[in-house]
Amino acid sequence: MNTKILVRDVIKITKAEMIQGNLEQECYDFAYDTRQMNPNDVYIGLKTEKSDGSYYWQEAFKKGANIVIINEINIEKKDLEKWENKTILVVKDSLIALQQIATYKRSLYGNNLKVIAITGSVGKTSTKDMIASVVSQKYKTLKTMGNYNNHIGVPLTLLRLRDEQVAVIEMGMNHTGEIETLTKIARPDIAVITNIGTSHIGNLGSRENILKAKLEILDGMDRKEITINSDNDLLQKWSKSNKEDIKIHGFAIENINDEKVEVWADNINLKENSSGFTCHTDKQEVKLKVQVGGTHFIYNALCATLVGKILDIDMQDIKKGVETFELTKKRMEVTKLKNNITVINDAYNASPEAVKASIKNLKTYKMGRKIAVLGDMLELGEFSEKLHKDIGDFVAENGIDILICLGINSKYIIDKAIEKGVKDVHYFKEGKQIVQYLIENVKKDDVILFKASNGMKFYQLCDDFIKNL
Repeated sequence: MNTKILVRDVIKITKAEMIQGNLEQECYDFAYDTRQMNPNDVYIGLKTEKSDGSYYWQEAFKKGANIVIINEINIEKKDLEKWENKTILVVKDSLIALQQIATYKRSLYGNNLKVIAITGSVGKTSTKDMIASVVSQKYKTLKTMGNYNNHIGVPLTLLRLRDEQVAVIEMGMNHTGEIETLTKIARPDIAVITNIGTSHIGNLGSRENILKAKLEILDGMDRKEITINSDNDLLQKWSKSNKEDIKIHGFAIENINDEKVEVWADNINLKENSSGFTCHTDKQEVKLKVQVGGTHFIYNALCATLVGKILDIDMQDIKKGVETFELTKKRMEVTKLKNNITVINDAYNASPEAVKASIKNLKTYKMGRKIAVLGDMLELGEFSEKLHKDIGDFVAENGIDILICLGINSKYIIDKAIEKGVKDVHYFKEGKQIVQYLIENVKKDDVILFKASNGMKFYQLCDDFIKNL
């Protein structure tokens, strides 16, 4: 099977103009940031609202690139002469070109590659990590690095394909039509929807519209096969009403009698940094332990087990994959500090569902005070006030000892928490004030959770606190 992409292939796929170069040169990994690229990467200059990466083509050559793909920009003859042994391709739209090349790359593998595409309102990255850990017990596996899950990240991930048998691809979205673009590039064999919550509800208007946008993942599939969380109300309703020729596999903790459910859990034992449970399939059961706390990670494990089952992976290999998986950084990253102080860095992103899951996990800690450092949840639009107030309610219901907030909408968390009887509440206008307060007031055995949308940069607050304590 020939999966190499040559310059001549890129020209044919993208209708590029070769300014100079070698038609037989092979294209290896692709990069769009000269600061992070490796030697021999193909540099593709992407245009954003702030800048056009095409203007960094010479910097890419300095970093070891042999091929650049850029938009139509003015290039002086003396600069061409300087790089006469390098290949320069010009396209009308470099982003479209990137997606076209990735689509072609996927097509070269045909049925020799299984693509598992994962989307959902929360839990995409951790579910991706868990599935990849399970699948890699039997198959050579490629997975999305970090959260490279958008219109740039998905193509770049596919272009890293070499001799893998399975690719586990995370797909994110903010608006309708985005998942449709990604799924038509990746052509999944198995789709996964972790849940339908309220992330990006400000852009999409309702949870029903979010469901519709997530279901676009089916559009790129020749044979539609999907794995869903059957405890999610909208997904369960959809699965029951679905009349299309779609193979639906369900996993659950609560709705275990649903006809779509093939994998479920009981005998759940939640601890601070782990979760134990019995995992059932239609033919067998096994005791599993996830090395991260929280019910949401049991759902991840059930989903990974179900995908493993679909791919004919032995249950003992599934067990090994679940119990040894490694979580992407800044997702429930637990650090032990002096005086037995525990810091939970879960600050990469946040939605109402994710914040509640993190608070529930914080509650499981037995020693010391539970301190929640919470920031704004973004992209909630007209629903923002209500959903932030809901978090204030939830903080009170779960007995959090100290609430610390930063952000315009987090004032609603504060107000509702006070209304519900939380006594030790603090609102700050600057992150450095939070760090200073914690340094001055933290006590032995305290457990501190940092949680907010990525744009709030709470992961930096967390790092600053750890470094300066």
